[in-house]
Amino acid sequence: MKSAFKKLSVNKHNIDAGLLFAVTLCAAISTLLIYSISESGLSANEGVGSSYWKTQLFSMIIGIGAAIIISLIDYRKLVKLWFIFAPAALFLVALTFTSLGYQRAGADDQAWLQIGPLNFQPSEVLKIAFILTFGYHLSRDEEDMNKPLHMLLLLIHGAVPIAIVGKQGDYGTAIVFAAIFGFMICSAKISWKYLVAAPFVIAAAVAGMWFFALNEFHKKRILILFNPGTDSDIEYQQNLGLAALKSGGVFGKGLMKNADEYVYVPEIHNDFIFTYAGQVFGFVGSIGLLIILAYICLKIFADSHITRDRLGRFICMGAFGLMLSHCILNIGMVLKVAPVIGIPLPFLSAGGTAMVSMYAIIGLVLSTYSHRAVNYNVFYDDNNDK
Repeated sequence: MKSAFKKLSVNKHNIDAGLLFAVTLCAAISTLLIYSISESGLSANEGVGSSYWKTQLFSMIIGIGAAIIISLIDYRKLVKLWFIFAPAALFLVALTFTSLGYQRAGADDQAWLQIGPLNFQPSEVLKIAFILTFGYHLSRDEEDMNKPLHMLLLLIHGAVPIAIVGKQGDYGTAIVFAAIFGFMICSAKISWKYLVAAPFVIAAAVAGMWFFALNEFHKKRILILFNPGTDSDIEYQQNLGLAALKSGGVFGKGLMKNADEYVYVPEIHNDFIFTYAGQVFGFVGSIGLLIILAYICLKIFADSHITRDRLGRFICMGAFGLMLSHCILNIGMVLKVAPVIGIPLPFLSAGGTAMVSMYAIIGLVLSTYSHRAVNYNVFYDDNNDK
């Protein structure tokens, strides 16, 4: 009995506290920023009232609880439930193609579900399911993955979520899924022959998307990056975003000012929240936020190298690919070096679904960290699972 309590006592401290603190710091800053936006009335025309910051705060609390609970569950046991959560995630995404699906104001994709008073984006759940199922697939098939049939099955596994969200019109999320797939499969024992062929396959896929999937508006959003100043309508949001960042100066204007003291940017509480952070905290504060986000990404990457097994490594690399792609696409969008494709900034953009799902993914990373060398856990005991 004494030995069991000793193991439990050791395990209580066996959590990546630095990672959990960093993401919660971002979530707390997000709640503060959204509260300031709602109080200033900056986005009153978009209906951003007190309910937004309350939702963000509530989602942060739920997310912290979810991350801690998931960290207690052995990820090796969790992935074996793929036959439950994978079909459930696909079913929820499929509902977006029915009358329950709708296009959120300001978006150009039908990727949301409205069930009673609840609004959420099922693709966030699909991200979690994909990281788990693809990680499990790789861990079971890694030794044979370079055989053509096995590689084909892995490619089909990766193509399914990309195709589904692409069909919704959510091309930003499709890119995120592609990044998750890329980082996970490259962290496995993939042959150099496939890596050499990858650029040609990607080029063919991009060409196919350009000629057969993207409409003229999406194409203009991309082409404007190479011809700035030629279409004020397409550039409107990004030009305002750059002006907002510039207006913050070195140290920022501070919180809770009147709306007329800030530069308004459409979706400033959501995909363009970094522009408001730049106005409030200035250049110094913006760099500080980027450092925190970089720390989160690098910490997940570092954790992938100390996991107990290859499955844990694949899960961490999937989480790393997700966080990194979100950060690059969102900040690139704001800085006008990437097209506007509706990708939120992790733990900062408004959105309860995104907040809780990001915490759940962090929970998976925490699970791989806490189970890398432990003998006892609330939901797992090495001595009984050999």
